[in-house]
Amino acid sequence: MNHIQDNFEPQIVALCCYYCAYAAADLAGTSRIQYPTNVKIVLFPCTGKVDEIYMLRTFEAGADGVYVAGCLEGNCHFLTGNLRAKKRVQYAKSLLDEIGIGGERLEMYNLSSAEGQRFAEIALEMTEKIRALGPSPLNQLKLKGGVTR
Repeated sequence: MNHIQDNFEPQIVALCCYYCAYAAADLAGTSRIQYPTNVKIVLFPCTGKVDEIYMLRTFEAGADGVYVAGCLEGNCHFLTGNLRAKKRVQYAKSLLDEIGIGGERLEMYNLSSAEGQRFAEIALEMTEKIRALGPSPLNQLKLKGGVTR
């Protein structure tokens, strides 16, 4: 492990739908269920509005890991939004593999608004996974001065 990874604390962004995933995160908070503080939540009306460009730009902005969290399959408040998001996540994962960031840094989860504990488990799971992978290759390039915007 190099000196960059010795103190590595991953930056993770959760792209959450309002009705289920965000409500589950809110329930985790009001129930005082602990989850890693390095997970930052971005609220969307529906995961169906999460385009591949949002996922990719989140990495470009410095995230080491990203997950899209939406309603349970078959229970989307906008009917098929989470199914569209699932397809977009799969496509974005393939793009991340192609450009060398790694598709394993992006995931999709489905949960109900009553699953505050599950939201916390997902946040911990993603944190541990990304910590094991180390900093995003894109962030490592930025640290070395190889990428400017």
